[in-house]
Amino acid sequence: MTMSASPVSAAGHESAELRARRLAAARRRATALLAAVTVVFVAVTVTGARGTALGYIQAGAQAAMVGGVADWFAVTALFRRPLGLPIPHTALLVERKDQFAGTLGQFVQENFLNADVLAERMRSARLVPRLAAWLADDVNAAAFAGHAADLVVTLAEALRDEDAQRLLTAELTRAAEAVEVAPLAGRALRVVIAGGHHAGVFTAIVTGADRYLADHYAELRDLFEAESPRWVPDAVYRRVFDRLFDRLRHRLVSMAADPGDAARREFDEWIASLPDRLETSPELKERGERFKADVLASAELRDWSSSLWSQVKDTLRTQAADPESELRRGLAGALAAAGKRLGSDPRLEESLMRIVESGTRALADRFHDELAGLVTGTIQRWDAAQTSSQLELLLGHDLQYIRINGTVVGAGVGLALHALALGLA
Repeated sequence: MTMSASPVSAAGHESAELRARRLAAARRRATALLAAVTVVFVAVTVTGARGTALGYIQAGAQAAMVGGVADWFAVTALFRRPLGLPIPHTALLVERKDQFAGTLGQFVQENFLNADVLAERMRSARLVPRLAAWLADDVNAAAFAGHAADLVVTLAEALRDEDAQRLLTAELTRAAEAVEVAPLAGRALRVVIAGGHHAGVFTAIVTGADRYLADHYAELRDLFEAESPRWVPDAVYRRVFDRLFDRLRHRLVSMAADPGDAARREFDEWIASLPDRLETSPELKERGERFKADVLASAELRDWSSSLWSQVKDTLRTQAADPESELRRGLAGALAAAGKRLGSDPRLEESLMRIVESGTRALADRFHDELAGLVTGTIQRWDAAQTSSQLELLLGHDLQYIRINGTVVGAGVGLALHALALGLA
C-alpha cells in the first residue's frame, strides 16, 4: 500500500528535466532530417525527375521519407497513439502495462530467482573465501563484533521483562526438575571426600562452635542459671557453668587440633557413608525433592530470576557500548580466528559453501513466487500514463535514433532499388 504509483527516477542520475531536454533535442534532429528529405523529394518531383542523377535523388528521398515516417510511427506507437488516432496496437506501454508486468515477473522468476542460477552465482562470486578474508582482518572483525553486540542488546531490549523473567524461570524450573537433588548431592559429596576436603569441614564446624561459645558466654550463662533450681546458690551455679563451659571449649579445641580424635573419626565414617545413603535412600530422595519443590515455588526464586535478567541486560549494554569490553574483544577475536580457519581449511570452506548453496536453493524455492509477484504487483500498481511517460524520458532519446537510422537506411534501400530497376529495364 505504500508503493509509489509510478516508477521512481534513479537517484544520483540524470534529472527528469535533463532527460526531457535531451529527448526534445533528439526529436528535433530526427524530425529535421525527415523534413529535409521531404523537401528534397518535393523539390526534385516539382522540377521533374529527368536524368539519372535526379532519379537517384528522388528515389532515395522517397524511400527515406517512407523509412522515417514508418519508424516515427513505430517509436510513437510504443508510448501513445500517433496523431491521437485510435489505431489498433498503438500506445502499447499504456495498454499492455499489466501484461508487461506479468511477463517481466515471470522472466525474473525464471532467469534470476532460479535456484540453480542463484547457487551458481553464489559459487562464482566466491562468497565464502571473500567472507573469510574479510573476517580475518582484525579491524573488520572488531567492527562486525560491535554490530553483533548492538544487535544482541536490541533484541534484549525488545523482550518484555515479564516475558524474559517467565522464560528464565521456566527454563530454570525445567532444568531443576530433571535432576534429583539427593543423588546429585551424593555425587558432589564423593568429589569432596575424594579430594580430602571433608576434613576441613569438620574443623570448620568445631571451630565455629567454639567461636559461638566464646561470643555468647554471658547469654549462655544467664540461660543456664534460669534453668537451675532456685535453692542452689548463684555462686554454685556460676562455678559449675564456668567449669562446664571451659571443659566444653577445651574439648572443641582438642577435636579441631587432633587428626586422630574419636569424634573426627566418627564424623569421617558418617560422611563417608552419606553419599551412598543420598543416592539410595528413598527417604532422603523424597526430602530432597520436597526441598527442591519448595525452592522452585518460592517468591525468592522469581525475584532472583528478575534481578538476574536485569543484571544481564545492564551487562550487555555496558559491554556493547565499550569497544574494549571483554564481550566485544572476545567476539572480535573469535570472528577473526574463524575467518583465518575458514581461509586455511579447504574442506571447511567447501562445507560452508554447500550450506550457503543449500540455504540459497531453499530460499529460492520458498520465496521465488512471492518475489516474482512483488515485481508484477509493483508494476501493476504504477499509473499507466505516467509509467509510459517516465519510460519515454528514459528510452526516448535513444529511440529517436531509430527514426534517424530508418530515414538513412530507407534512403540507401531506395537508391539500391532504383539502381536495380534501371539495371533490369
